[in-house]
Amino acid sequence: MRAYKATFAKKSGELRTITFAKLSDLPEGFLKQSEGKSKKLSEGMELVWDLNMGGYRVFNNRTIVGNIEEFETKIKGEKNEH
Repeated sequence: MRAYKATFAKKSGELRTITFAKLSDLPEGFLKQSEGKSKKLSEGMELVWDLNMGGYRVFNNRTIVGNIEEFETKIKGEKNEH
């Protein structure tokens, strides 16, 4: 699975490094369908899955510090496709 690591500035100005997967890169069936209305995010904001914390996070693409590192990884419960 494709994953990413990036540092961005939070609203408070504090820097945060996150290791995440874009929801479109998660294995099929990994996330259950959410119920209710989806929230519209501001421009530059993206809902991602935090691989370290195991939950949704909002990633701010407009305040990235440095480069986004892209790599391949497996997540707990992911089947080996070999």
